[in-house]
Amino acid sequence: MATDRPEWLALRTFAAPIELHTRRCVLRAWKDSDLAPWCAMNADADVRRWFPSLATQEQALGEAGRCRDAIAQRGWGMWALEVPGVYPFAGFVGLNVPHYDAPWVPAVEIGWRLPRAAWGQGLATEAARAALGFGFAELGLREMVAITVPGNAPSRRVMSRLGMTHDEAGDFDHPRIDAGHPLRRHVLYRLHRDAWQRLATSAA
Repeated sequence: MATDRPEWLALRTFAAPIELHTRRCVLRAWKDSDLAPWCAMNADADVRRWFPSLATQEQALGEAGRCRDAIAQRGWGMWALEVPGVYPFAGFVGLNVPHYDAPWVPAVEIGWRLPRAAWGQGLATEAARAALGFGFAELGLREMVAITVPGNAPSRRVMSRLGMTHDEAGDFDHPRIDAGHPLRRHVLYRLHRDAWQRLATSAA
């Protein structure tokens, strides 16, 4: 794993959890009431189609715990997604700092995972735009990345809508997936702050 962290990845922390709001969405700290629906969605074969396996309750709770810990420590991370009046809990959207060996690490990754009921409504894109804005404007990041498997067309469409571009030279074999597994190969998308600023200016 890369050990020399570039200066631009000195990550700002906040004393209290940050909450982001969009027209429809709230990105917030996790609640205990989120855990049951989180475990249920990670036991759904459709939600986990692009993962090596379904998540056991123990695995799902472990991932949620890591998300909660990151927000408690930094004030930001993989936020719980809420759509007030519609979905009290709709998965997560936010920013992650990968801790595994990949050619593009160290970096800050944007990601999302929503239950089936929340698909196809533009929620991931809307919430992810807010997370990108936070990363560039508040954390001062120069670049953010996103990853998925080549066949995950819905997530790749979200990445494209966010203005991210596919870095074919950065595609890689995920080190936490066994060699020979059909989902080991991952694609890498990037968005530089300058490109984000141009997109934000044109949308204003």
